[in-house]
Amino acid sequence: MDVPSPAELRMEQARLPRDAYFEPHEDVPVHRAAGRPAGEMITPYPPGIPAVLPGERLTEPVLRYLSSGVAAGLNLPDAADTQLNTIRVVAQE
Repeated sequence: MDVPSPAELRMEQARLPRDAYFEPHEDVPVHRAAGRPAGEMITPYPPGIPAVLPGERLTEPVLRYLSSGVAAGLNLPDAADTQLNTIRVVAQE
């Protein structure tokens, strides 16, 4: 797994979580999601601690961590796409 440093796990809160969760969404391929505000929570298990919250601006290090984690056997029980081929983001206007 490609585990980023603690500093790389911290993402900018681009929108309020409630707003990002209820705004229109689109599912995009993971390789095109960096820079977009997340529209869902993603909690890799183990450890069971959210890595992505709605409204956080997705970054390459976090997306690599999640993708490599799925390949290594992590479970993403709350992701819209549990295999992380796509990720739910706030729709662009």
